[in-house]
Amino acid sequence: MNKKKIINDPVYGFISIPSELVFDLISHRYFQRLRYIKQLAMTHIVYPGALNTRFHHALGAMHLMSLALEVLKSKGHEISPEEEEAATIAILLHDIGHGPFSHALEHTLVRGIKHEDISLLMMDKLNEEFNGRLTTAINIFKGKYHRKFFCQLISGQVDLDRMDYLNRDSFYTGVSEGVISFDRIIKMFNIVDDQLVVEEKGIYSVEKFLIARRLMYWQVYLHKTVIAGEQLLVKILERAKELSSKGIDLFATPALQHFLKGDVNEMNFFEEEIHLQQFSKLDDQDIYASVKVWEDSEDFVLSQLCKMLNARKLYKVEISNEAPKPERLKLLRSQTAASLGINEENLAYFVFTDTITNRAYNAESSNINILMKNGSLSDIAKASDLSNLESLDRTVKKHILCYVRGI
Repeated sequence: MNKKKIINDPVYGFISIPSELVFDLISHRYFQRLRYIKQLAMTHIVYPGALNTRFHHALGAMHLMSLALEVLKSKGHEISPEEEEAATIAILLHDIGHGPFSHALEHTLVRGIKHEDISLLMMDKLNEEFNGRLTTAINIFKGKYHRKFFCQLISGQVDLDRMDYLNRDSFYTGVSEGVISFDRIIKMFNIVDDQLVVEEKGIYSVEKFLIARRLMYWQVYLHKTVIAGEQLLVKILERAKELSSKGIDLFATPALQHFLKGDVNEMNFFEEEIHLQQFSKLDDQDIYASVKVWEDSEDFVLSQLCKMLNARKLYKVEISNEAPKPERLKLLRSQTAASLGINEENLAYFVFTDTITNRAYNAESSNINILMKNGSLSDIAKASDLSNLESLDRTVKKHILCYVRGI
């Protein structure tokens, strides 16, 4: 069988699958599951075109890795075929551990576990299946490979993961603020002292990349209606888990049932193989099929929440710099209780607060170093002549208040 396939991607055109091992990994059920997990969770309720998947994103990031490695090799940096394949696999599998609706339900089904930890567990399982051929890729993913720039290409401040999702999410949502000059940034990549740097000629493209990331967070990822939809989905799953823990039988696929009934947390998830087996069968379809059925639940709270989501009658969301005043919360809670006829115990499903944060650049985590024409290195915030670029290194925290519309 010919495994040197090409895929027609709407963002980049034709993408090549570079090796038989990469083809076999893409064909594996762990990876194929990403076809059924939306990259942007509930964003489609605001931007109807935002139906791109984690599968799209992983293939796009893999394509950008191939472009980046070609650029670095053309500048005289030695990269072996084994390293090239390992870096390709590392970025291909970087999101393989995402659960249904991506980040929206990350801590709802499995408590206290980040998707990166599940990705690593899945990579280890795949490594066993493929007789240790993913070992170098796993070391790159974990940041333990001796050539650090490989890890920076996957997880850094100007990595190929962010480059693809900004470009791709902008394409599918139609939000032009996210469009970046990914090809120019990649062509300006270089390596100094084993660290990834961007040549000075690419400084304006990097500035645009950072600003685009900030704008996409406020305009897409943290749009208040997107927050309303995602918070509603979280509350639905919380209620379903609460009812299941009390012994109430709810409709669910076997995989979802496993996580509704069991207390799966960061301790037991990695100790008992059954949890990963069931998690690897979960995708968006499990959740939404259940939501449609739960609309007719005998439990008023679960039924009401599902009706709200299915009819797009989402929470009213207010975003502010200050926490909501206690008296306002108290008034909303009393009005909601009277309007819906619910008790104090269930009010938290209909009136609640939370916080959101946005940080476009984190110099503490890893710098974006600019290689100046004189050979010196300078952090992007200092090398840039944009006065507001340093402010992107500051975490912006906002408070949100969610409550039922019409109260």
